[in-house]
This record gives sequence, C-alpha cells and structure tokens, in this order.
Amino acid sequence: MDLLENKFKKALKTGQPQIGLWLGLCSPYSAELLAGAGFDWLLIDGEHAPNNVQTTLAQLQAIAPYPSQPVVRPPWNDPVIIKQLLDIGAQTLLLPMVQNAEQAQQAVRATRYPPAGIRGVGSALARASRWNRIPDYLQRANDEMCVIVQVETREALNNLPDILKVEGVDGVFIGPADLSADMGFSGNPNHPEVKKVIEEAIKQIRAAGLAPGILMAAPDVAEHYIKLGALFVAVGVDTTLLARAAEALAEKFGKAVSDITSTTPSVY
Repeated sequence: MDLLENKFKKALKTGQPQIGLWLGLCSPYSAELLAGAGFDWLLIDGEHAPNNVQTTLAQLQAIAPYPSQPVVRPPWNDPVIIKQLLDIGAQTLLLPMVQNAEQAQQAVRATRYPPAGIRGVGSALARASRWNRIPDYLQRANDEMCVIVQVETREALNNLPDILKVEGVDGVFIGPADLSADMGFSGNPNHPEVKKVIEEAIKQIRAAGLAPGILMAAPDVAEHYIKLGALFVAVGVDTTLLARAAEALAEKFGKAVSDITSTTPSVY
C-alpha cells in the first residue's frame, strides 16, 4: 500500500462527486465512528471548532484505517500552521477566506518543499513521512498535496478568474454561510440571489478544470449543486446531527429544549 498517495486528490481528478461530513466534535472516538459510516471524506475543522495540532493528529490517526479520506481546515491561511499540519500527516487542506490570487499562491507555496515552495524540511520528526520510513518522501510529497481554497465573499468571487489560474490549486470551496452574510442575507444561504452566485461560481470553477465544493445540509440543495458540477460536497455536520437527534428524542418524551424553532434555511 502506498501511504503517500492522496486518494482524495485522485478521486477529484476522476470527476466522481465525493460526499463528505464536517467534524467539529474534536474527538478521535467520534471521528473513528464516523469514518466507518460510508462518507468519502471527513473535514477536521480547525477554524470554527476548537481543534489544535494535537487534536487534529489524534483524529487523523483514528480515521487512517478507514476508507474515508481526511481533509483539514486550519484556522487561517498561515504557513506556520500549515507546516505543522502537513508534518502530522495532513495532505489535503481547506484554506479559509482566500480573497485573491496572491493569497492562493501563498497557500500553495506553504504546502511545497523548496524550490517550489517554502515548507520547512523536518521529515525525520514527521508522521507524514512515517519518520523517514516512506521512500523518497521529500521527492514525492509535493505532488501528493491537495490545496483547496475557500471563496466566501464578493471580493473573492470578483477575483475568482485569477484565483483559478494559480498553479497548484486543486479545488475551490464556496463558503455559503460567509458568502450569504457578505451579500446581506446572513443566515440564509439558500436565498435566490446567493444560490444564483453559487451556481455561477460552480460552473466557472468546472470550466477552469478545477473541483468545486460546498457544505450544504439541505439534501435537495446539495443534490442540485452536485448536478451542476460540484465535486466535493459536505452534506452534514457532526455537532448538528448529534444536537438535533438528541433534541428530537427528548421531545418525544415531552422534554423539549425550547418552544422556539428556527425555520430559517441553514448551511448546517
């Protein structure tokens, strides 16, 4: 078995839609439970969930024996954090709030060893290379990195044509929650104006030969985006699944948390 092959990146290149789930519980135990649930990929979230390098490492180790492929979202497009995540074994990164081509280039360079990039060389200390037990790790690592940039504002969408030209960007994730807020429809990612912009972006990304992605828990909307060409789609969040299922069970026994139920469409 080739431990270095990035199966998620390879799957995107085939054009087969990959269905994923967001992980925000920060637990290797729940990560392993969900790794066996049948999803193609699992997103370990370090931007909005309280994950750090150590908790991310534990979840990568828990997911490793299963077919689900891990994707890691750092808190920011920061070369120092990216270096640490790569060394613990992350190969696919989802970089938040990328606004322009320059920031996209920074993300790519942070994932590459010199001379192609600026990643520090410390493979003898790194799980990524299995502590230098993977032959030719330093020579092969760059090609197995998968960089996905998040486009989630009007500014980023205006700069999308230039972002799509950045060599080394494998996919573009459209952030519907932030995008809807930036467009003045906070909490309503399914507003017709927001959906129109997302649809146009998906088509634009596919036309450039890259993989579009999105998080959308509404099944009908997720299916709609897949039909339009989205290639990696997260269809739920572990925290939301647990919270809503627990509330529904309690309600069956007359223990409702609140009489207030939100009817606002949501990403999650």
